[in-house]
Amino acid sequence: MKDLKMLLKQLKLLEKCSTIMPLAAENWKTPFQTLIAIILSARTRDETTIRICKTLFLKYPNAQSLANANVDAVEQIIRPVNYYKTKSRNIISCSKQIIENYNGEVPRKEEELLTLSGVGRKTTNVFLSEMGKDAIGVDTHVSYISQGLGWTKNKNPHKIEEDLKKLFPKNHWRKVNPIVVRFGKSHISRKEKDKLLKEILRE
Repeated sequence: MKDLKMLLKQLKLLEKCSTIMPLAAENWKTPFQTLIAIILSARTRDETTIRICKTLFLKYPNAQSLANANVDAVEQIIRPVNYYKTKSRNIISCSKQIIENYNGEVPRKEEELLTLSGVGRKTTNVFLSEMGKDAIGVDTHVSYISQGLGWTKNKNPHKIEEDLKKLFPKNHWRKVNPIVVRFGKSHISRKEKDKLLKEILRE
């Protein structure tokens, strides 16, 4: 078992080595907009997702409006997002499910969120943490950096999530994803990331 004091110090050093930047999941007006932004952010730069979502939500601000949207019209708006065709279908379908199954309100239970189109485990956890729940979303940044710092030996995202939950106290779970993602986005090259991770391990 790793020393908690050392883990929290490493988390703090990651934060210190990062640029302050907006992330796609943050600062939306409603839980619905937060969820849609997280779905669209997969494999897409946060700055692109934020820009596209601002345009999307002007036309489709809630589940009802997006559920009734034409897929071609949505595709035109979100075209700069990776996998925009699949994501267009998913966010319209997700909106319909929210209307039909959850009275227009995004559910807050993990098992219910996972039934929605385009919503996987990472999206669920990032959404729940934005809603104030204790959760850790594991994406490529969290996976790579957690392995680099020896927080996990696993490569499977679900197993990494379980390892991190064992290492960090619950009141720190919500901090892990945004801190690690900002670090990953602040240092684009793998060489630079690895150098900084080695320095953090030496601290």
